[in-house]
Amino acid sequence: MGLFDFLKPNKEEQKESLDKGLEKTKESFFSKLGKAVIGKSKVDEEVLDELEEILLTSDVGVATTLKIIERIEKRVAEDKYLNASELDSILRDEISKLLSENRSQDIKNFDVPDTTKPYVIMVVGVNGVGKTTTIGKLAAQFHKAGKKVVLGAADTFRAAAVDQLKLWGQRVGIPVIDHGMNTDPASVAFDAVKQGNEQKADIIIVDTAGRLHTKVNLMQELTKIKRVMQKVVPDAPHEVLLVLDGSTGQNAFIQAQEFTKATDVTALAITKLDGTAKGGVVIGISDQFKIPVKYIGVGEKIDDLQLFDKVAFVNSLFKK
Repeated sequence: MGLFDFLKPNKEEQKESLDKGLEKTKESFFSKLGKAVIGKSKVDEEVLDELEEILLTSDVGVATTLKIIERIEKRVAEDKYLNASELDSILRDEISKLLSENRSQDIKNFDVPDTTKPYVIMVVGVNGVGKTTTIGKLAAQFHKAGKKVVLGAADTFRAAAVDQLKLWGQRVGIPVIDHGMNTDPASVAFDAVKQGNEQKADIIIVDTAGRLHTKVNLMQELTKIKRVMQKVVPDAPHEVLLVLDGSTGQNAFIQAQEFTKATDVTALAITKLDGTAKGGVVIGISDQFKIPVKYIGVGEKIDDLQLFDKVAFVNSLFKK
């Protein structure tokens, strides 16, 4: 039994964690929204200008902000006497619709398709976004769900990353394949997939370098890692998970752009939402990249890495 096996959070606890994690975003957002509509009886051009600024300063991003404003303008045109007090419910409605348009499906459990075994996840992202911690928490969640997990410490350019992953492995009670620091990342990835396959693991999670000297180096390294993994499991990786730090706001957009150019990112994890008022970044990134946001980090605890539920996220963001 791993260290975290006894932790079985209920839905109410998870909802509380989400509410607490989005507190700073919510406070900032609603205090600005309240000021924008004070003394206003209807949604006019001035209110919409204020709203545009609020969305931008909440790091929703320019393109997504303009899309939301355009939709609200359309509603205002259809209903000339739209009450300013209704603005938050209209906004909630439009953001919900926007997130629903993303091709992603809300996942209900920490699970992977039964049809693919081992299911190989390659995790990418720059240093400092909480990548290794996210892998540890994800491994713990999968382990708790009864899955056999193997980790590969292929971020070999940073000693802390290898040591940190090994520590997570010990804490959770799952094997970590490592060759130490300054070794060939692709070789580690190969061994992790090979040993995971031999051990009949359900899931193999491979960490990768957060930063190489140039984008070309990064692209080449990730391509090489994919290629060697495919020698063992021909269709690996089944998922490329990009970890982004939500507290960096627009920087997270730039990172998403760079990594989606470097490799075929299929899922996103957005971390550190609890320490920031920039939670709007989740809305913008989900809308702009059309890559499913699969996980969000709303705190330090193991269970604060949550499955991204669009409805729960919007409900929490607009909860007063």
